[in-house]
Amino acid sequence: MNILGIDYGLKNIGLAISWGSLVESLCQIKIKTGVNLINRIKTICLQNKINLIVLGLPKGKLALKVKNFRQKLEKSTNLPICYQDETLTSKEAVVKMIEAGKPLLKRRKSKHMVSACLILQSYLDHTES
Repeated sequence: MNILGIDYGLKNIGLAISWGSLVESLCQIKIKTGVNLINRIKTICLQNKINLIVLGLPKGKLALKVKNFRQKLEKSTNLPICYQDETLTSKEAVVKMIEAGKPLLKRRKSKHMVSACLILQSYLDHTES
């Protein structure tokens, strides 16, 4: 089963993909006015033959935006979408990149992508056990 993991942010969205139990970073999309984000993700789903989308669900004010995003994405892709708690994934992503020796600029450009990997891996770990 091919699964797409999404870390939704206000300025960037990180994507990761899983074929089986292996999680791999895919890309980070900068949110711009006028760019149809839903269509971009739909195209990525078609290209990668995605069967399921795992969307990180934060706590607080951003949770409502993520839920609205899910409704639009689900309608457009006709794919099942489930939530995965994303508490502290952004902080964990930064720590892992620092440990790997990534410079600040690279950390900024890939934080959401690494977070998407962590979200997707967490989902896989919880569904396999």
